Amino acid sequence: MFVRDTNTRSSLSRRDFVRATGLGMAALAAGAARGPQPVFGGRPQDGLLVRGGTIVTAEDRFRGDVRVRGEKIVEVGPGLAPAGERVIDAEGTLVLPGGIDPHAHLTQAEGGPEKYRFADDLTSGSEAALAGGITTIGNMTVPGQGQTVFDALERDARFVGEKAIADIVLHPVLLDPSELGLQQIRELADAGHTTIKIFMVIASFDQYLREYVRVMRMAGQTGILSLVHCEDPAIIAEATHRLVAAGKSSLRYYPGSRPLSCEVIATQRAIAYCEITGAPIYVVHLSAAEPLRICRDAQGQGLPVYVETRPIYLHFTEEQYEQADGPLYVGQPPLRTPEDVEALWAGMKDGSIHTLGTDHVGWSKAQKMDPSLSIEELRPGVPNLQEMFPMLYSEGVVRGRISLQRFVEIIAANPAKLLGLYPRKGTIAVGSDADLALWNPDETRKIELADLRSRSGFSLFEGWEVTGWPRMTIRRGAVVYEDGEIKARPGPGQVLSCGPTQSL
Repeated sequence: MFVRDTNTRSSLSRRDFVRATGLGMAALAAGAARGPQPVFGGRPQDGLLVRGGTIVTAEDRFRGDVRVRGEKIVEVGPGLAPAGERVIDAEGTLVLPGGIDPHAHLTQAEGGPEKYRFADDLTSGSEAALAGGITTIGNMTVPGQGQTVFDALERDARFVGEKAIADIVLHPVLLDPSELGLQQIRELADAGHTTIKIFMVIASFDQYLREYVRVMRMAGQTGILSLVHCEDPAIIAEATHRLVAAGKSSLRYYPGSRPLSCEVIATQRAIAYCEITGAPIYVVHLSAAEPLRICRDAQGQGLPVYVETRPIYLHFTEEQYEQADGPLYVGQPPLRTPEDVEALWAGMKDGSIHTLGTDHVGWSKAQKMDPSLSIEELRPGVPNLQEMFPMLYSEGVVRGRISLQRFVEIIAANPAKLLGLYPRKGTIAVGSDADLALWNPDETRKIELADLRSRSGFSLFEGWEVTGWPRMTIRRGAVVYEDGEIKARPGPGQVLSCGPTQSL
């Protein structure tokens, strides 16, 4: 039973959140829960035998078979004999653990102005993820007006039960640090929610800094990982003010409104909080070489600093904002330089970057290209759930930037450990959930909108030629995607109960 504590400061924090992130207030308020809906598809088969593939985990690579009973892997090895189950021929494919996207925004607002509704919800987001080899999604759970983090978790758990096909980790977003004392922190952990999301970018962060640091300390003591958005609001406010005063308010000037210094300073501060509290931190969507250097130095000192980057920082540079479709590329932080792109790939290779997260927001193309938007009024975030891991495989493994096992570490093992899910998720082993992605390493095709499951109506990667695609995705023993078709309807996705975050 959750203990709820409302506080008069909540509305101030939420207004700051809206200003800082560009999300309208209506997009933060979920509608009333609907009654239960029937569930079809997505259930485990009587049994599966995946035969003849190359099994790849973060630790090993070998030719073998995987036997599944119900939702679990019950046997792994060469030459397993069929025992009345469905046999899946995996000859010529890589058998990988189901991918984990640790960072997405999929809960669709219901009610409120249409312009604030995302095109993607938990159903279309699940479909895009499964078609891209992802079986688990970490979804940000943002309290609506007058809601606590516990209210928001209960609300989104209902949505998962109605809409999701993929499994879901709910990340509670902390807009009011005063609502969480040690008792509430322990309740979160006991309920299987072992992450909290902190936005340094909101103006009220500094106002309540002592309370945020207190919460981080208690979170670390309870096995909870603090996910931290590292941008400094004062620098952003001043840079934006100067640009607007100079008549440069269009999104063409977006990089100048959030200069690298705002990410660098915030990253340094977050690491200082990690050092003083001893609490592990997870720096979300890191974008550039300098903040990565700062994180790498902290890791070298033995601090529990973990790093996520996102696909747009690996594949695009700030010149995109000068193009006619530049608003489509707006994310927080902005795109950076070619040198930063190469530094991030180096971080993926050397292990100083641990995960890749989409930060998927399913805005429609019309919403992103709205001419009323400016550096003061944003719709940050892009749809990329389906494209993320094929792009990483093609541009990373095929081009020799990262090894195949490093790929598996990034897409599965590392996020599973940090989210307290390993070895239930993130590997292929007896007793693990039967989450598998059967990957065709030689298939080359162009990304086309007709093949994508997101309802956003655009992809930044449209027209890219990509080698390496999932042929089949199995989530907890159920074939949910096969040869271009989703094989399940909304409902069988689960809210996952996570354990303490695990060191890497």
